[in-house]
Amino acid sequence: MLSVTNGTPPGPTCAAAPVETARLQWRVADGGDPARLLTDFLTRHGLPADDLSRTGPDRPHRPGTPCGAALLISAAAAARMAGAPAGPATPAPAVPDLVAVVYGHADGAALPSPPAHPADPHRAPAATPDGGAVMNPHDAAAADPHRAPPDSGSAGAPGAAARPPASGPAAADRGGSPGAIGDWALGPWRPSWTEEAHADAVRRVRREIARGAVYQVNVVGHASAAYRGDPLPALRRLAALPGARYGGLLTGPGWAVACASPETLVRVRAGRADTRPIKGTRPATAAGRRELLASAKERAEHVMIVDLARNDLSRVARTGTVRVDELFGIRRWCDLWQAESSVSATLRPGTGLADLLRALCPGGSVTGAPKLAALGVLADLEPVGRGPAMGAFGWFDGDGLDLGLTIRTAAADARRLHLWAGGGITWGSDPAAEVAEAAAKAAPLRAALAPPGPAAAVVSGRRRRPGEG
Repeated sequence: MLSVTNGTPPGPTCAAAPVETARLQWRVADGGDPARLLTDFLTRHGLPADDLSRTGPDRPHRPGTPCGAALLISAAAAARMAGAPAGPATPAPAVPDLVAVVYGHADGAALPSPPAHPADPHRAPAATPDGGAVMNPHDAAAADPHRAPPDSGSAGAPGAAARPPASGPAAADRGGSPGAIGDWALGPWRPSWTEEAHADAVRRVRREIARGAVYQVNVVGHASAAYRGDPLPALRRLAALPGARYGGLLTGPGWAVACASPETLVRVRAGRADTRPIKGTRPATAAGRRELLASAKERAEHVMIVDLARNDLSRVARTGTVRVDELFGIRRWCDLWQAESSVSATLRPGTGLADLLRALCPGGSVTGAPKLAALGVLADLEPVGRGPAMGAFGWFDGDGLDLGLTIRTAAADARRLHLWAGGGITWGSDPAAEVAEAAAKAAPLRAALAPPGPAAAVVSGRRRRPGEG
């Protein structure tokens, strides 16, 4: 299921409760073009994705019509969309690389059936007993269109909370009994590389910059921890972190992904697309804000990514319509200040979802510049894959598209929680400072996932004290 946890009440109201009608799950090993597979899947299920330039104003959601689709795109799938290597193997292979869950409006009348496609191996049955997805299908209030609506409703309807499993994310999908909050235990976080290895990766990027291969590369680290009990309440806490425009939880058989991202990868309304790259971080104090605004290094790093966003959008934009609407605005996420810009463009007629994803994926703020060269460096640099992190997460319907970039994201498989964090490396980067910045970004996620209260947690026979790990 997908449970959206942050934001304001939805704008338009569904005339009937949306229910899951179809699901696509795809992995890189399946082969094929994920952007085309996704576009064709949505179109077959009554959500035309072949021309986003014609998306219109908000429309009523009526019985017997498709409502929309929840989307999850992994970093590896995003790289494939760009024609780049998928990178190292994911440490969370239970999580698919591409997920689309379509909803229809149920009122007792049958929804239109999509045409049969017996050759498509990626279609999943609708409303299967071992997995589902739930999302509030509507855009939030116009005051902040990027915030998602709060958790509400009943199981099986958008915005509903899942019934917690007895143990592991798959148990909820099987209808398992709830586990008490006191049963939640989390072991120590084990990184996929040491701090010194992370610092050495920063130095290696600087050498690539020195020889002219790249200007900036976003290096990401991974950590995982064993758990016992039901992970969904902890993942919901993560999704509810302050500043999360794309706060939500998506689950399937044996896996769950929680997102607390503040960053817009792409939003399309009325034929205009905008992207809001974030780059530059400081503690959320008065001094931190002044330091971020005054930092020549952070501003240079940020402007590189804004230029990359302009270039990406120009690939699908009408000539002369790309513009920077805001440059280096300061926004707060948890206890951090972050610099954000807004770049928008009018889409060329006939621009489909596949075209847009190929132009913008993966997001420049989590890859680097030039993008394909940076992806090549990262494929040889990072010890494990990025899984569902550094990809995309959001909603598509007849009104448009709204995808967040999956920074500040965690995943659960049957045994472990996984999270990723990193930062952009330029010639002026200090290795120790970059390691510290990644830790600062991960800290709120780890705190949200930790057992609440002062009691120690035990996993695999080892007692963990509060604050450890």
